Amino acid sequence: MSTPFTADAIEAIKRHMNDDHADDGLIIVRGLGGRPEAKTALTSDVDAEAITFTIDGGERVRVPWGETLTERAQVRKAVVRLYREACEKLGLQARGEH
Repeated sequence: MSTPFTADAIEAIKRHMNDDHADDGLIIVRGLGGRPEAKTALTSDVDAEAITFTIDGGERVRVPWGETLTERAQVRKAVVRLYREACEKLGLQARGEH
């Protein structure tokens, strides 16, 4: 699990995801992480290959980006893509403000 991101960048991404997009993370876990019954999902790690969530207080679930990320600016687009794919898989209407 290599990462092109600094520790500070990873912490900032996790904080942003957990503070502003926790519901999106849960949708990603339910739709793409193989845990459709998950009740909570907190972003716990980010690396070049995947985003990792800790669900329901303990289990860690990695959801691959689908490509190798090489810079921080790619994370936002990758998360939005995962969110939209998860919404489609779950039959949910994706929000348009991403």
